Amino acid sequence: METIGIHCMTELYDCPRDLLDDEAFVKDALRKAVDEGFATLLHEVSHHFHPQGVTALALIAESHVAIHTWPEHGYAAVDVFTCGDRADAEKACQYLARALKAGRCSMKKLIRGTEAAGPSVAEQSVCAALDATVS
Repeated sequence: METIGIHCMTELYDCPRDLLDDEAFVKDALRKAVDEGFATLLHEVSHHFHPQGVTALALIAESHVAIHTWPEHGYAAVDVFTCGDRADAEKACQYLARALKAGRCSMKKLIRGTEAAGPSVAEQSVCAALDATVS
């Protein structure tokens, strides 16, 4: 079977707590990440938790983008799964790392739908390429 898609799971640390608890900001960042990743937005939903935290999900034609925040820890978990030749899960994750002003971050990239020999998960630092914009 050929590769079906790319699934990136990104850990964002040391993010400003006020951004992580701002539902409107997180939803806007989600929409922009979809655009940055060359994906097609179909539907979105979000929820602000009390006393804090936001979850925002985007259903995209290519699969999904999800953000879950824990302002009290300065942390966000990002999950982006894209299929097809056009959409780019890594670009969407990189945008979210910049938008949420992550001080530290890492990404695990899973190649979905492949039976090729060897590891299908690669871990890398998303922030390494973002040194100019992430502090």
